[in-house]
Amino acid sequence: MKALEVKNLSAFYGKIQVLWDVSFEVEEGEFVTIIGANGAGKTTLLKSISGLISNKKGTVTAFGKSIEQLSAAKIVRSHIGHVPEGRQLFHLMTVLENLESGADYLPHAKREAAKTKAYVYSLFPRLKEREKQLAGTLSGGERQMLAIGRALMTKPKLLLVDEPSLGLAPALTKTVFQALKTINQEGVTIVLVEQNVLQSLKAAQRAYVLENGEVVKSAEASSLLNDPEIQAAYLAI
Repeated sequence: MKALEVKNLSAFYGKIQVLWDVSFEVEEGEFVTIIGANGAGKTTLLKSISGLISNKKGTVTAFGKSIEQLSAAKIVRSHIGHVPEGRQLFHLMTVLENLESGADYLPHAKREAAKTKAYVYSLFPRLKEREKQLAGTLSGGERQMLAIGRALMTKPKLLLVDEPSLGLAPALTKTVFQALKTINQEGVTIVLVEQNVLQSLKAAQRAYVLENGEVVKSAEASSLLNDPEIQAAYLAI
């Protein structure tokens, strides 16, 4: 079954069009990355899928169900998690409170909250150490771990991840990408938007290239690593 199928998706901010007939698909269990320069429309694409942008045209189907007309609240109840750009944490709440907020209004997730929290702590032991600390006092890497952990608390089958390495040191970037690979290997489908093209293509199975709001290329991630155009445009090779 396809975890996600996007067809002819166009999205707008007011009268300004940002996405132009974007189409792509993700099989259940896949790790797919969408790469592109800053301003290509990557964040807008994820927001359109997760219901944070309603001014759009086209179809979005997740696990066989049409979701393009659903609110963001209903989409997260459809087992679709979103790790937003910039983390978007509750800075005056503790690490634990941020995690619990991910499951609080989702009956299926709240039933398993204790088990999921233990899983998050196994992925990111530092969050356990910081459990009672305010999110606003965490380092950038810790905040990213918390943002991913909070999304996992919703018990997603499909996880949308937006720029997880933004502002992180190389060592923390490696930690975050390894966690995403582990999450995928344990059954969660991942769609990753990321400017760190090298890490993205190493982590993912397939990739789409977004330029000026349009998909211009798609291929196995490993083949794009050796694509001269991709190397010149994104890898400085």
